[in-house]
Amino acid sequence: SRQNTILMKKNLKKLCLLGSLLVGFSGVYAQSFTWISSTDNDVWKEAKTKLQISSRNTPVLSVNGTENIQTFKKWGTCFNELGWDALNMLPMEQQNTVLDNLFSPDGDLRFSMGRIPMNANDYARDWYSCDEVPGDFQLKYFNVNRDKTTLIPYVRRAKQVNPDMTFWSSPWSPPSWMKVNHYYSVRSNSKVNKLPAEAEITLYEGTDDVDKKFYPKQVAVNDYFIQDPRYLQTYADFFCKFVSAYQEEGVVISRVMFQNEPWAYSIYPACAWTPEGIIRFNVEYLAPTIKKQHPGVQVYLGTLNTNRIELVDKVLSDPRMKDAVEGVGFQWWGGQVLPEIRKKYPNYKYMQTENECGSGTFDWKAAEHTFNLINHYLGNGCEEYTFWNAILCDEGTSGWGWKQNALIRVDSKTGAATYTPEYYAVKHFSNKVVSGTKVLQYKEKGEDNLPVIVFLTPENKYLVVAGNFNDEPKNLTIQLGSKYLDVTLQAHSFNTFSMK
Repeated sequence: SRQNTILMKKNLKKLCLLGSLLVGFSGVYAQSFTWISSTDNDVWKEAKTKLQISSRNTPVLSVNGTENIQTFKKWGTCFNELGWDALNMLPMEQQNTVLDNLFSPDGDLRFSMGRIPMNANDYARDWYSCDEVPGDFQLKYFNVNRDKTTLIPYVRRAKQVNPDMTFWSSPWSPPSWMKVNHYYSVRSNSKVNKLPAEAEITLYEGTDDVDKKFYPKQVAVNDYFIQDPRYLQTYADFFCKFVSAYQEEGVVISRVMFQNEPWAYSIYPACAWTPEGIIRFNVEYLAPTIKKQHPGVQVYLGTLNTNRIELVDKVLSDPRMKDAVEGVGFQWWGGQVLPEIRKKYPNYKYMQTENECGSGTFDWKAAEHTFNLINHYLGNGCEEYTFWNAILCDEGTSGWGWKQNALIRVDSKTGAATYTPEYYAVKHFSNKVVSGTKVLQYKEKGEDNLPVIVFLTPENKYLVVAGNFNDEPKNLTIQLGSKYLDVTLQAHSFNTFSMK
Protein backbone atom coordinates (compact mmCIF):
# COMPACT_ATOMS: atom_id res chain seq x y z
CA SER A 1 0.00 0.00 0.00
CA ARG A 2 0.90 3.66 -0.30
CA GLN A 3 1.24 3.94 3.49
CA ASN A 4 3.67 1.01 3.62
CA THR A 5 5.70 2.51 0.80
CA ILE A 6 5.99 5.84 2.66
CA LEU A 7 6.96 3.99 5.86
CA MET A 8 9.61 1.98 4.02
CA LYS A 9 11.07 5.16 2.52
CA LYS A 10 11.24 6.79 5.98
CA ASN A 11 12.96 3.73 7.44
CA LEU A 12 15.35 3.65 4.51
CA LYS A 13 16.26 7.31 5.14
CA LYS A 14 16.84 6.52 8.82
CA LEU A 15 19.04 3.58 7.91
CA CYS A 16 21.02 5.71 5.47
CA LEU A 17 21.43 8.43 8.09
CA LEU A 18 22.48 5.86 10.69
CA GLY A 19 24.90 4.34 8.20
CA SER A 20 26.41 7.72 7.49
CA LEU A 21 26.83 8.36 11.20
CA LEU A 22 28.45 4.97 11.70
CA VAL A 23 30.81 5.56 8.82
CA GLY A 24 31.70 8.96 10.19
CA PHE A 25 32.07 7.62 13.70
CA SER A 26 34.24 4.72 12.57
CA GLY A 27 36.32 7.15 10.50
CA VAL A 28 37.16 9.06 13.66
CA TYR A 29 38.55 5.95 15.26
CA ALA A 30 39.65 4.07 12.17
CA GLN A 31 43.14 5.52 12.47
CA SER A 32 44.39 3.14 15.12
CA PHE A 33 48.05 2.91 16.04
CA THR A 34 50.39 0.21 17.21
CA TRP A 35 52.16 1.58 20.29
CA ILE A 36 55.55 0.05 20.97
CA SER A 37 57.25 1.09 24.22
CA SER A 38 60.50 0.26 25.97
CA THR A 39 61.74 0.89 29.47
CA ASP A 40 64.86 -0.43 31.16
CA ASN A 41 64.54 -4.23 31.47
CA ASP A 42 61.14 -4.22 29.74
CA VAL A 43 61.63 -3.58 26.05
CA TRP A 44 59.62 -3.57 22.83
CA LYS A 45 56.15 -4.05 24.31
CA GLU A 46 53.21 -3.71 21.92
CA ALA A 47 49.82 -2.16 22.69
CA LYS A 48 47.06 -0.43 20.74
CA THR A 49 45.84 3.15 20.81
CA LYS A 50 43.56 5.32 18.67
CA LEU A 51 43.36 8.94 17.66
CA GLN A 52 40.84 11.17 19.44
CA ILE A 53 38.56 13.79 17.88
CA SER A 54 39.54 16.31 20.55
CA SER A 55 41.93 16.87 23.44
CA ARG A 56 41.97 19.11 26.48
CA ASN A 57 45.75 19.35 26.21
CA THR A 58 47.79 21.71 24.07
CA PRO A 59 49.60 19.66 21.39
CA VAL A 60 53.41 19.79 21.51
CA LEU A 61 53.37 19.38 17.72
CA SER A 62 50.70 19.87 15.06
CA VAL A 63 51.06 18.52 11.52
CA ASN A 64 48.82 18.15 8.50
CA GLY A 65 51.09 15.94 6.39
CA THR A 66 52.36 18.64 4.05
CA GLU A 67 55.41 19.56 6.16
CA ASN A 68 58.75 18.20 4.97
CA ILE A 69 62.03 18.82 6.78
CA GLN A 70 63.68 16.16 4.63
CA THR A 71 63.20 12.64 3.27
CA PHE A 72 65.19 10.04 5.15
CA LYS A 73 67.37 7.55 3.25
CA LYS A 74 69.62 5.25 5.29
CA TRP A 75 70.78 3.96 8.64
CA GLY A 76 74.30 2.58 8.95
CA THR A 77 77.24 1.69 11.16
CA CYS A 78 81.03 1.69 11.06
CA PHE A 79 82.98 -1.50 10.38
CA ASN A 80 85.82 -1.64 12.91
CA GLU A 81 88.41 -4.32 13.64
CA LEU A 82 87.44 -4.70 17.29
CA GLY A 83 83.83 -5.17 16.22
CA TRP A 84 84.94 -7.99 13.92
CA ASP A 85 86.86 -9.56 16.80
CA ALA A 86 83.83 -9.33 19.10
CA LEU A 87 81.55 -10.90 16.49
CA ASN A 88 83.92 -13.83 16.10
CA MET A 89 83.72 -14.58 19.83
CA LEU A 90 80.18 -15.81 19.22
CA PRO A 91 79.17 -19.25 17.91
CA MET A 92 78.36 -19.14 14.21
CA GLU A 93 74.60 -19.42 14.75
CA GLN A 94 74.66 -16.39 17.06
CA GLN A 95 76.86 -14.51 14.61
CA ASN A 96 74.26 -15.02 11.91
CA THR A 97 71.48 -13.88 14.24
CA VAL A 98 73.40 -10.72 15.15
CA LEU A 99 74.12 -9.91 11.50
CA ASP A 100 70.47 -10.50 10.57
CA ASN A 101 69.32 -8.20 13.35
CA LEU A 102 71.71 -5.47 12.24
CA PHE A 103 71.60 -5.65 8.44
CA SER A 104 68.65 -7.67 7.16
CA PRO A 105 66.08 -5.52 5.29
CA ASP A 106 63.38 -7.05 7.50
CA GLY A 107 65.51 -7.37 10.65
CA ASP A 108 65.52 -5.27 13.83
CA LEU A 109 67.74 -2.32 12.88
CA ARG A 110 67.79 -2.57 9.08
CA PHE A 111 71.18 -0.93 8.51
CA SER A 112 71.84 -0.51 4.80
CA MET A 113 74.97 1.66 4.88
CA GLY A 114 78.50 1.03 6.14
CA ARG A 115 81.36 3.34 7.02
CA ILE A 116 84.80 1.90 6.27
CA PRO A 117 87.88 3.41 7.95
CA MET A 118 90.72 4.23 5.58
CA ASN A 119 93.83 3.16 7.54
CA ALA A 120 93.51 2.48 11.25
CA ASN A 121 91.01 4.26 13.46
CA ASP A 122 90.76 4.22 17.26
CA TYR A 123 88.87 0.91 17.17
CA ALA A 124 91.46 -0.87 15.07
CA ARG A 125 93.59 -3.36 16.93
CA ASP A 126 96.53 -0.99 16.59
CA TRP A 127 97.98 1.54 14.16
CA TYR A 128 98.51 0.68 10.50
CA SER A 129 98.10 2.36 7.13
CA CYS A 130 97.88 1.12 3.57
CA ASP A 131 101.29 2.60 2.77
CA GLU A 132 103.83 3.25 5.54
CA VAL A 133 106.82 3.55 3.18
CA PRO A 134 108.20 7.12 3.51
CA GLY A 135 108.48 8.99 0.23
CA ASP A 136 106.39 6.53 -1.77
CA PHE A 137 104.81 9.22 -3.92
CA GLN A 138 104.02 6.65 -6.61
CA LEU A 139 102.21 4.52 -4.02
CA LYS A 140 104.04 1.44 -5.25
CA TYR A 141 103.73 -0.15 -1.82
CA PHE A 142 100.05 0.66 -1.32
CA ASN A 143 97.97 -2.38 -0.29
CA VAL A 144 94.88 -3.39 1.68
CA ASN A 145 96.37 -6.68 2.85
CA ARG A 146 95.40 -6.14 6.47
CA ASP A 147 91.85 -5.16 5.54
CA LYS A 148 91.55 -8.44 3.66
CA THR A 149 91.85 -10.26 6.99
CA THR A 150 89.50 -8.06 9.06
CA LEU A 151 87.31 -5.32 7.59
CA ILE A 152 86.64 -6.85 4.20
CA PRO A 153 85.44 -10.21 5.64
CA TYR A 154 83.28 -8.21 8.07
CA VAL A 155 81.75 -6.21 5.21
CA ARG A 156 81.21 -9.35 3.16
CA ARG A 157 79.27 -10.96 6.00
CA ALA A 158 76.99 -7.92 6.11
CA LYS A 159 76.58 -7.95 2.32
CA GLN A 160 75.47 -11.58 2.47
CA VAL A 161 72.58 -10.44 4.64
CA ASN A 162 71.87 -7.28 2.63
CA PRO A 163 73.38 -7.28 -0.88
CA ASP A 164 72.10 -3.71 -1.46
CA MET A 165 74.31 -2.12 1.20
CA THR A 166 76.24 1.02 0.26
CA PHE A 167 79.56 2.16 1.72
CA TRP A 168 81.47 5.36 2.40
CA SER A 169 84.96 5.88 3.74
CA SER A 170 87.17 8.36 5.56
CA PRO A 171 90.63 8.29 7.16
CA TRP A 172 91.37 9.02 10.82
CA SER A 173 95.01 9.64 9.94
CA PRO A 174 96.98 9.68 6.70
CA PRO A 175 100.09 7.51 6.47
CA SER A 176 102.42 8.83 9.17
CA TRP A 177 105.09 9.98 6.71
CA MET A 178 102.64 12.43 5.14
CA LYS A 179 102.25 14.37 8.41
CA VAL A 180 104.42 17.12 9.87
CA ASN A 181 105.06 15.12 13.05
CA HIS A 182 105.61 11.82 11.16
CA TYR A 183 103.29 10.05 13.58
CA TYR A 184 99.73 8.71 13.55
CA SER A 185 98.45 10.77 16.50
CA VAL A 186 98.33 14.50 17.12
CA ARG A 187 98.84 14.42 20.88
CA SER A 188 101.41 12.56 22.92
CA ASN A 189 100.67 10.17 25.76
CA SER A 190 103.41 8.10 27.35
CA LYS A 191 101.00 5.26 28.18
CA VAL A 192 99.54 4.65 24.72
CA ASN A 193 101.83 6.12 22.06
CA LYS A 194 105.44 7.03 21.37
CA LEU A 195 105.03 10.62 20.24
CA PRO A 196 107.37 12.88 22.27
CA ALA A 197 105.58 15.60 24.23
CA GLU A 198 107.61 18.36 22.60
CA ALA A 199 106.07 17.41 19.24
CA GLU A 200 102.84 19.06 20.38
CA ILE A 201 104.39 22.48 19.83
CA THR A 202 103.47 22.04 16.17
CA LEU A 203 99.80 22.25 17.11
CA TYR A 204 99.75 25.73 18.61
CA GLU A 205 103.32 26.98 18.23
CA GLY A 206 103.72 27.19 21.97
CA THR A 207 100.54 29.02 22.96
CA ASP A 208 99.69 29.04 26.67
CA ASP A 209 96.05 29.96 26.19
CA VAL A 210 94.19 27.98 28.87
CA ASP A 211 90.92 28.13 26.91
CA LYS A 212 92.53 26.07 24.16
CA LYS A 213 93.49 23.07 26.24
CA PHE A 214 90.56 20.94 25.11
CA TYR A 215 88.60 20.82 21.89
CA PRO A 216 86.18 22.02 20.67
CA LYS A 217 87.50 25.39 21.89
CA GLN A 218 91.04 24.79 20.72
CA VAL A 219 91.94 25.50 17.11
CA ALA A 220 95.13 24.30 15.44
CA VAL A 221 97.28 26.99 13.86
CA ASN A 222 99.00 24.46 11.60
CA ASP A 223 97.88 21.69 9.26
CA TYR A 224 99.25 18.36 10.39
CA PHE A 225 99.14 17.13 6.82
CA ILE A 226 102.17 18.40 4.90
CA GLN A 227 100.95 21.14 2.57
CA ASP A 228 103.37 20.35 -0.24
CA PRO A 229 101.74 19.73 -3.64
CA ARG A 230 103.48 16.35 -3.99
CA TYR A 231 102.01 15.15 -0.71
CA LEU A 232 98.56 16.58 -1.38
CA GLN A 233 98.32 14.98 -4.81
CA THR A 234 99.69 11.68 -3.57
CA TYR A 235 97.08 11.66 -0.81
CA ALA A 236 94.29 12.31 -3.32
CA ASP A 237 95.65 9.40 -5.37
CA PHE A 238 95.72 7.35 -2.15
CA PHE A 239 91.94 7.77 -1.81
CA CYS A 240 91.49 6.55 -5.37
CA LYS A 241 93.74 3.55 -4.79
CA PHE A 242 91.70 2.66 -1.72
CA VAL A 243 88.41 2.83 -3.63
CA SER A 244 89.90 0.70 -6.44
CA ALA A 245 91.35 -1.88 -4.05
CA TYR A 246 88.02 -2.37 -2.31
CA GLN A 247 86.23 -2.53 -5.64
CA GLU A 248 88.52 -5.39 -6.63
CA GLU A 249 87.35 -7.17 -3.47
CA GLY A 250 83.71 -6.70 -4.44
CA VAL A 251 83.03 -3.75 -2.15
CA VAL A 252 81.88 -0.57 -3.89
CA ILE A 253 82.69 2.62 -1.97
CA SER A 254 80.34 5.29 -3.27
CA ARG A 255 81.38 8.25 -1.09
CA VAL A 256 84.51 9.59 0.59
CA MET A 257 85.22 12.27 3.18
CA PHE A 258 88.64 13.80 3.62
CA GLN A 259 89.11 13.39 7.39
CA ASN A 260 87.48 12.06 10.52
CA GLU A 261 87.18 14.99 12.94
CA PRO A 262 89.72 17.54 11.65
CA TRP A 263 89.35 19.39 14.96
CA ALA A 264 90.06 16.39 17.22
CA TYR A 265 93.60 16.59 18.61
CA SER A 266 93.90 13.07 19.89
CA ILE A 267 96.29 10.44 21.23
CA TYR A 268 94.86 7.89 18.77
CA PRO A 269 94.91 8.15 14.94
CA ALA A 270 94.03 11.74 14.02
CA CYS A 271 95.07 14.67 11.86
CA ALA A 272 94.53 18.37 12.58
CA TRP A 273 93.57 20.67 9.71
CA THR A 274 93.07 24.41 9.31
CA PRO A 275 90.20 25.81 7.20
CA GLU A 276 92.75 26.87 4.57
CA GLY A 277 94.17 23.35 4.41
CA ILE A 278 90.70 21.81 4.23
CA ILE A 279 89.74 24.02 1.30
CA ARG A 280 93.05 23.46 -0.48
CA PHE A 281 92.95 19.67 -0.28
CA ASN A 282 89.26 19.21 -1.09
CA VAL A 283 88.99 21.80 -3.85
CA GLU A 284 92.37 21.53 -5.58
CA TYR A 285 93.25 17.86 -5.10
CA LEU A 286 90.70 15.40 -3.71
CA ALA A 287 87.57 16.43 -5.62
CA PRO A 288 89.16 16.77 -9.09
CA THR A 289 91.18 13.56 -8.65
CA ILE A 290 88.14 11.56 -7.55
CA LYS A 291 86.09 13.03 -10.38
CA LYS A 292 88.74 12.00 -12.90
CA GLN A 293 89.52 8.51 -11.60
CA HIS A 294 86.19 7.55 -9.99
CA PRO A 295 83.45 9.80 -11.43
CA GLY A 296 80.71 7.82 -9.69
CA VAL A 297 82.09 8.47 -6.19
CA GLN A 298 80.68 11.38 -4.18
CA VAL A 299 82.86 13.73 -2.15
CA TYR A 300 81.32 15.02 1.08
CA LEU A 301 82.89 17.53 3.46
CA GLY A 302 83.31 15.62 6.70
CA THR A 303 83.38 14.55 9.29
CA LEU A 304 82.97 17.95 10.96
CA ASN A 305 83.20 17.89 14.74
CA THR A 306 83.55 21.53 15.80
CA ASN A 307 80.94 23.90 17.21
CA ARG A 308 83.07 26.85 16.13
CA ILE A 309 80.65 27.89 13.43
CA GLU A 310 83.03 30.48 11.99
CA LEU A 311 85.42 27.68 11.00
CA VAL A 312 82.77 25.66 9.17
CA ASP A 313 81.41 28.81 7.57
CA LYS A 314 84.88 29.81 6.39
CA VAL A 315 85.23 26.52 4.54
CA LEU A 316 81.74 26.44 3.02
CA SER A 317 81.77 30.10 2.05
CA ASP A 318 84.61 29.50 -0.41
CA PRO A 319 82.77 29.67 -3.75
CA ARG A 320 84.76 26.74 -5.12
CA MET A 321 83.51 24.40 -2.43
CA LYS A 322 80.02 24.02 -3.92
CA ASP A 323 81.53 22.39 -7.00
CA ALA A 324 83.88 20.19 -4.96
CA VAL A 325 81.51 18.55 -2.47
CA GLU A 326 77.93 17.34 -2.68
CA GLY A 327 77.17 17.15 1.00
CA VAL A 328 78.32 17.80 4.55
CA GLY A 329 78.75 15.33 7.40
CA PHE A 330 78.51 16.29 11.09
CA GLN A 331 79.23 14.50 14.35
CA TRP A 332 79.85 15.29 18.02
CA TRP A 333 80.06 19.06 18.63
CA GLY A 334 79.39 19.68 14.96
CA GLY A 335 75.76 18.77 15.57
CA GLN A 336 75.39 21.96 17.59
CA VAL A 337 75.95 24.16 14.53
CA LEU A 338 74.10 21.92 12.07
CA PRO A 339 70.81 23.89 12.22
CA GLU A 340 72.44 27.24 11.45
CA ILE A 341 74.77 25.85 8.78
CA ARG A 342 71.94 24.04 7.01
CA LYS A 343 69.85 27.19 7.06
CA LYS A 344 72.67 29.19 5.48
CA TYR A 345 73.68 26.46 3.00
CA PRO A 346 70.43 24.68 2.07
CA ASN A 347 71.67 23.26 -1.23
CA TYR A 348 73.97 20.66 0.34
CA LYS A 349 72.92 17.18 1.42
CA TYR A 350 73.44 16.59 5.13
CA MET A 351 74.23 13.45 7.07
CA GLN A 352 75.17 12.42 10.58
CA THR A 353 78.46 10.56 10.41
CA GLU A 354 79.14 9.06 13.86
CA ASN A 355 76.89 8.50 16.85
CA GLU A 356 78.55 9.56 20.12
CA CYS A 357 80.28 6.63 21.77
CA GLY A 358 79.64 6.96 25.51
CA SER A 359 82.05 5.54 28.07
CA GLY A 360 81.41 1.82 28.34
CA THR A 361 78.45 2.13 30.71
CA PHE A 362 75.96 0.33 28.43
CA ASP A 363 73.12 1.80 30.52
CA TRP A 364 69.73 3.42 29.98
CA LYS A 365 71.12 6.92 30.41
CA ALA A 366 73.48 6.34 27.47
CA ALA A 367 70.53 5.03 25.45
CA GLU A 368 68.53 8.19 26.17
CA HIS A 369 71.49 10.25 24.96
CA THR A 370 71.55 8.34 21.67
CA PHE A 371 67.75 8.60 21.30
CA ASN A 372 68.01 12.36 21.72
CA LEU A 373 70.85 12.61 19.19
CA ILE A 374 68.82 10.78 16.55
CA ASN A 375 65.88 13.09 17.17
CA HIS A 376 68.14 16.15 16.82
CA TYR A 377 69.97 15.13 13.65
CA LEU A 378 66.90 13.88 11.79
CA GLY A 379 64.91 16.91 12.90
CA ASN A 380 67.62 19.17 11.50
CA GLY A 381 67.80 17.72 8.03
CA CYS A 382 70.19 14.75 8.07
CA GLU A 383 69.01 12.20 5.54
CA GLU A 384 71.42 9.48 6.71
CA TYR A 385 72.57 8.41 10.16
CA THR A 386 75.69 6.40 11.03
CA PHE A 387 76.20 4.57 14.31
CA TRP A 388 79.65 3.87 15.71
CA ASN A 389 80.39 0.39 17.05
CA ALA A 390 77.50 -1.99 16.50
CA ILE A 391 79.21 -4.70 18.53
CA LEU A 392 82.04 -4.79 21.11
CA CYS A 393 83.16 -7.17 23.80
CA ASP A 394 83.21 -6.76 27.58
CA GLU A 395 83.76 -3.13 28.59
CA GLY A 396 84.20 -1.89 25.03
CA THR A 397 87.86 -1.01 25.56
CA SER A 398 89.82 0.32 22.57
CA GLY A 399 93.40 -0.46 21.66
CA TRP A 400 94.27 2.91 23.16
CA GLY A 401 92.67 2.09 26.50
CA TRP A 402 89.38 3.95 26.65
CA LYS A 403 85.92 2.41 27.05
CA GLN A 404 82.95 2.94 24.76
CA ASN A 405 79.40 1.69 24.32
CA ALA A 406 78.01 -0.50 21.55
CA LEU A 407 74.58 -1.69 20.48
CA ILE A 408 75.48 -5.33 21.17
CA ARG A 409 77.83 -6.46 23.93
CA VAL A 410 79.67 -9.78 23.84
CA ASP A 411 80.97 -11.53 26.94
CA SER A 412 84.39 -12.83 25.90
CA LYS A 413 84.32 -15.53 28.59
CA THR A 414 80.88 -17.01 27.95
CA GLY A 415 80.48 -16.13 24.28
CA ALA A 416 77.04 -14.66 24.94
CA ALA A 417 75.61 -11.55 23.28
CA THR A 418 73.53 -8.93 25.10
CA TYR A 419 71.37 -6.38 23.32
CA THR A 420 72.01 -3.15 25.18
CA PRO A 421 69.50 -0.37 26.01
CA GLU A 422 71.07 1.65 23.20
CA TYR A 423 70.12 -1.10 20.76
CA TYR A 424 66.46 -0.49 21.58
CA ALA A 425 66.85 3.28 21.43
CA VAL A 426 67.99 2.77 17.84
CA LYS A 427 65.35 0.15 17.04
CA HIS A 428 62.55 2.55 18.00
CA PHE A 429 63.64 4.63 15.02
CA SER A 430 65.32 2.39 12.46
CA ASN A 431 62.82 -0.46 12.56
CA LYS A 432 60.03 1.81 11.33
CA VAL A 433 61.71 4.81 9.66
CA VAL A 434 62.48 3.23 6.30
CA SER A 435 64.00 4.81 3.21
CA GLY A 436 61.60 7.33 1.72
CA THR A 437 60.03 8.32 5.04
CA LYS A 438 59.47 12.07 5.33
CA VAL A 439 60.43 13.96 8.47
CA LEU A 440 57.53 16.34 9.07
CA GLN A 441 58.24 18.05 12.38
CA TYR A 442 60.24 17.54 15.54
CA LYS A 443 60.68 18.89 19.04
CA GLU A 444 63.99 18.96 20.91
CA LYS A 445 64.18 17.37 24.34
CA GLY A 446 63.85 20.78 25.99
CA GLU A 447 63.08 21.46 29.63
CA ASP A 448 60.19 18.99 29.64
CA ASN A 449 62.54 16.10 28.68
CA LEU A 450 60.20 14.97 25.89
CA PRO A 451 61.96 14.59 22.51
CA VAL A 452 59.38 14.00 19.76
CA ILE A 453 59.50 13.59 16.00
CA VAL A 454 56.69 13.03 13.49
CA PHE A 455 57.14 11.20 10.19
CA LEU A 456 55.06 10.34 7.14
CA THR A 457 55.82 6.88 5.77
CA PRO A 458 56.03 6.07 2.05
CA GLU A 459 52.47 4.67 2.46
CA ASN A 460 51.31 8.15 3.63
CA LYS A 461 50.76 7.03 7.19
CA TYR A 462 51.79 8.99 10.26
CA LEU A 463 54.61 7.64 12.41
CA VAL A 464 55.55 9.18 15.77
CA VAL A 465 58.67 8.48 17.85
CA ALA A 466 58.80 10.02 21.32
CA GLY A 467 60.81 9.70 24.51
CA ASN A 468 60.07 10.51 28.13
CA PHE A 469 63.29 11.12 30.05
CA ASN A 470 61.55 12.12 33.28
CA ASP A 471 61.30 10.17 36.53
CA GLU A 472 57.50 10.18 36.30
CA PRO A 473 54.92 9.47 33.58
CA LYS A 474 54.17 12.37 31.23
CA ASN A 475 51.26 13.17 28.96
CA LEU A 476 51.98 13.61 25.27
CA THR A 477 49.52 15.20 22.86
CA ILE A 478 50.20 15.58 19.13
CA GLN A 479 47.73 16.87 16.55
CA LEU A 480 47.78 14.75 13.41
CA GLY A 481 45.55 16.44 10.85
CA SER A 482 42.21 17.05 12.56
CA LYS A 483 42.69 14.39 15.24
CA TYR A 484 44.87 13.91 18.30
CA LEU A 485 47.29 11.34 19.59
CA ASP A 486 46.78 11.73 23.35
CA VAL A 487 48.73 9.29 25.51
CA THR A 488 50.67 9.01 28.76
CA LEU A 489 54.28 7.92 28.38
CA GLN A 490 55.94 5.82 31.04
CA ALA A 491 58.86 7.30 32.94
CA HIS A 492 62.19 6.88 31.13
CA SER A 493 60.63 5.27 28.09
CA PHE A 494 61.07 5.11 24.32
CA ASN A 495 57.87 5.00 22.27
CA THR A 496 56.99 4.41 18.63
CA PHE A 497 53.45 4.93 17.31
CA SER A 498 52.81 3.49 13.85
CA MET A 499 49.51 3.88 12.01
CA LYS A 500 47.88 0.66 10.91
